[in-house]
Amino acid sequence: MCQDSFKASLLFTLFIFCLFPCAAQEIVELPHENPSNVAWADEPNAYYSNLWKTQVVTNVSKPTLEVFRPIGVASNGTGIIIAPGGGLYALSVNKEGKDVARWLNQKGITAFVLNYRLVPTGEDGVRELQTDGEKVGEKIAPILPLSIADGLTAVSYVRENAKDLGISPDKVGFMGFSAGGSVTMGVAFNANTTNMPNFLVPVYAWMTIMGEYEVPEEAPPMAVICASNDYLAQESISLYAEWQDSGIPSELHMYSKGGHGFGMLKQNLPSDTWLDRVYEWAVTEGLVATPTKY
Repeated sequence: MCQDSFKASLLFTLFIFCLFPCAAQEIVELPHENPSNVAWADEPNAYYSNLWKTQVVTNVSKPTLEVFRPIGVASNGTGIIIAPGGGLYALSVNKEGKDVARWLNQKGITAFVLNYRLVPTGEDGVRELQTDGEKVGEKIAPILPLSIADGLTAVSYVRENAKDLGISPDKVGFMGFSAGGSVTMGVAFNANTTNMPNFLVPVYAWMTIMGEYEVPEEAPPMAVICASNDYLAQESISLYAEWQDSGIPSELHMYSKGGHGFGMLKQNLPSDTWLDRVYEWAVTEGLVATPTKY
């Protein structure tokens, strides 16, 4: 290729890059201490799970936040931490993580996908979850407190660095799916005045592993999402009722169909639009401002 052609090609590539900006994400490793009674033999494992038909990450021993900033719209000052689900054995990082973050970015919301600590697993953590049976409860018992600690640390990090992240420290939400919903609610149940989220969005949260719980005195507003044909449906209904009985602003969307783990999956069902409903709720509650394009 001649020099002039090479320069023309390079300029064209840069032009395309400017037209379609690439969202190179920031990865933040969160402070943590791993206890001596839990050992992770290998590094985190990212792969496509044929069992779940989606991309997952397993064997997480170092919690991280992946930062997704709005592109094409101005930040509206709200930040939402997202905890993907996966039974504490895996993280469904796309349909319950990155895809959610990108949708929120379009509304001017800065999103943070939390890779919290998981049960130590081998090559295929998803398959281990399926085969461990009665051992699952035993294996997750020492991990859930670590996962919740990671959520609390994530709130502290986002709030302490709010100015650099382009958000308001009093508009930090926490959203979680299934086991990530357990982390979400664990954060609320264990937070103090400095790391309590400003609002909660538990999506088909797995509440039985939390045991008995009480609504915190300073509990934030909450929007609960689930489907009636989800085996965790009653847990979401009970969670909503607890918030309602305590007089805390709350909203429940219980779809007749959708199953468990739908996330951003398109099933041609009303549950496909659950995130629109959450956004409308957040705007109504004054938690999110409508975006400004530039």
